[in-house]
Order: sequence, then structure tokens, then C-alpha cells
Amino acid sequence: MTHQYRRVVTGHTADGESTVLFDSFLPLIEQDGSGAGARQEDRAGAASSVVWTTQGFPANNDDPSDAGLRKVHTAESDGTVLRIVQYAPGVTPRHHRTDSVDYGVILSGSIEMELDTETVKLNTGDLLVQRGTVHNWMNNSTEPCLIAYILIGANSVMINCIALPATG
Repeated sequence: MTHQYRRVVTGHTADGESTVLFDSFLPLIEQDGSGAGARQEDRAGAASSVVWTTQGFPANNDDPSDAGLRKVHTAESDGTVLRIVQYAPGVTPRHHRTDSVDYGVILSGSIEMELDTETVKLNTGDLLVQRGTVHNWMNNSTEPCLIAYILIGANSVMINCIALPATG
């Protein structure tokens, strides 16, 4: 998986003028990879790159440092994560739930989202809102699937006064 994606981040000069702070290419990092802007994937067949993160609400736009370099989990309980993930055909399963609302955009390819009782196939251009459900991504096609995720910290789901926390 050798894709790279251009990331342009704006900010302000000391005089308050708008400017480009970062203009760089981000590689997708595979399971055994590491480095700036990367979150090492915990399963074979998946590669990702963290584009940007925030911590706290509302987000702070004053800090000129590169928030894409901040080490983050899958989701941040008190912030946001913008991540690009590529799933190879036959990606290793990982059933998990995050304490977040996840917006997903299928940029290319197709993927199957496995839930507790059903499976839904998503194709290029499809949009997803994942709301704290246990899920797994399966790529049963012959082409990689590329997804952009925006994960926004949320409380654990409550069902009948019982919390369903992040898992997996």
C-alpha cells in the first residue's frame, strides 16, 4: 500500500493574516509501520494516516503546531480525529466499538460493514454515520477500499441504563 495524500492545513501569521501552515504528503502506514501522522494499524491488511486531530470542545485554532503528529487512539473521547484508512482485500477482522460518532466517506472501492445482526455493502461515494455500534470491516472484493473518517468524541451508548463502552 503505497498511496500518499496531500494535506494542506491553514492557520495565521503573527499579524493575523491567513496562511498555509503545512503542505505535505502523508503516506498510508501499514501494520508494521510507524512515524509522523501515523497510527499503527492493529491488523494485517489495513493501513492508515492521521490527517489532523483536536482535543477539547470547542476546538482550539490558536496552536500552530502540527496536530496530525499527536499520538491518538482510534477515537478521542474529548476531541476529533480525521483519518484515511485503506483496507486490502481479505483484511484481518476486528470487531470493535468506539465512543464516538464516526462520519465515513467511501473514497474508492467497496467494503462490507458487519454489524451484530446484518451486513451492509458500501461503495465508492457512499456515506456512513457510525454511532457507537460494534462493527467490523470486511473487504471481499479484489481491490483495496479507501475510506476517510471523521471521528468525534461521544459518550458511551446507554441501553436500559447500562453503558456500552468502547471495545476491541
